[in-house]
Parts: sequence; structure tokens; C-alpha cells
Amino acid sequence: MKRFLSMALCIVMVLGILAGCGQKGNDTPKNDDNSTALSGSVSTNGSTSMDKVIGALKEQFTADNPGVTVTYDPTGSGAGIEAVKNGSADIGLASRALKDQEKSAGLQETTVALDGIAIIVNAGSKVADLTVQQIADIFTGKITDWSEVGGDPGAISCIGRESGSGTRDGFESITDTKDACKLDQELTSTGGVIEAVAGNPNAIGYASLSAVEGKSTVKALTVGGVACTEATVLDGSYEIQRPFVLVTKQGVTLSAAAQAFFDFATSSAASDLIKNAGAVPVAK
Repeated sequence: MKRFLSMALCIVMVLGILAGCGQKGNDTPKNDDNSTALSGSVSTNGSTSMDKVIGALKEQFTADNPGVTVTYDPTGSGAGIEAVKNGSADIGLASRALKDQEKSAGLQETTVALDGIAIIVNAGSKVADLTVQQIADIFTGKITDWSEVGGDPGAISCIGRESGSGTRDGFESITDTKDACKLDQELTSTGGVIEAVAGNPNAIGYASLSAVEGKSTVKALTVGGVACTEATVLDGSYEIQRPFVLVTKQGVTLSAAAQAFFDFATSSAASDLIKNAGAVPVAK
């Protein structure tokens, strides 16, 4: 009898253990990557100066998240800001700080990087350095000949960006030349300005540091004796600089894909990508 009871007890214990294991297995979530993989699309729109930065960020992000498509429409800062405002883009790209009226309209900015605005002349120019005041005087027409600032005689030709450009807004704000610049050419892209200056021995223009680095057809001037480099932009010693910002709309929830891209772009994980693209990351 005792032997029978012992055997019965053993059977019950074994059944209990098996039931417990079965229950534990049922509680364990399935390891199904497809059920949690990020998918969808992210539309960005705006600054042409942010081309290299956004290109590097989207390349890495989509490599890490193959189910997501990130698009970039290089329309200029003003158009990018408007695209977020009217809902036609998830994230706007601006190479300037938002204005008070834009913030009042419900837009918000997040700085992702800093960028120096290089003052460029033709590669053959003798001029190597200008002060901020001299730059302002040149672009407003108070200084009209290169001989006045140490160059060979010749009428200065000022090349700039179109109205609404973040680069132009940043340049004019820093040099206090807003609505006072006298430009021989207004171009719609950073590349266009570089090409125009490269092709004119008497030209002067401005362009993003990231777009000028490595160019042999133009020369970036020092400003007040300080070169436009990542280090001088970060420490603030180079005076002509502006932020690269991501623009979103207050009260509007981004899609999971757009929020993930935003979080990645503003994290320290993106710092090396931003630096390699020629801008100065701000995330620690």
C-alpha cells in the first residue's frame, strides 16, 4: 500500500512539473522580429546647407531600420519651415534659429548641430582675412574695390543666396546687413554660390563650412584672424556661425518612424556622422 502511494505521489509531482513548464512556455513572448520592426516613411524638407548632415543621418538610420524610408527635399529653410507648418513634412530643416513669429505660430526648434558660414573668395584672390565690419561694408556697398582691403584692384562682385535661405538669414543677422545687401547674384543653392565665386576672380560669397571643406576652387577667408573650422565654431571664436535645427510642430505627435529618426538625429549616437559630414554636433 505504501509502495502504491509513493508511486502515485511521484506521478502527481511529475505531472505538476510538466504543467508548470508548459505554463511557463506559454508566458514567454515570441521572438518575432517582424512584429516589432520599425516601418513607415519620414519626410524632411528644408535647408540645402544641411544636405550632407541629413544624407549621413538618413543613410545610417535606414540601414539600421530597413523598413523605413526617409526622404529629403532640399527646398531651403523658409520652405522647410512652412512645410512643417502646413503639415506637408514631418520634420523641417532650417539652417537658422526660428523667428519669434514662427515660434508663436506653434513651431519649435531642436538644434542638432552648429555650422560655420565661411566667407569665400576666388582661389586666386590675394585677400586672406577680413573683419566682420569689412564684410558688412563690402556686402552693403560701402567698400566696392578689392584694393581697399589689400587685394588687387577690381570691382567687388557680391554673390549671395535667395530670400528665405537660412544661410542668407544667418549671414545677414550676424553681420547686421539684413535688407541692406547689394548682391550681383542671388542663387538658390549653396553649390551655386560656390561655383559662381570659383568662376569670378573678383567675387565674394558665403557658404556652409561643410560645403566648402575640400574645395580647391574657392578660398575661405579668416574672419578677424580666426579660421572657419569645426573647433572654432564649437568654441565660439569664429563669429559667423549658425545652428542647424530640426523643426517640428507643437501638439503634433510624430509617427513612430519619424520620432525614431528625430531621436536618433539628436542623440550622441549620431555625433560622429554629423562631424564627418562637416558640421559640429551638439549632443554629448
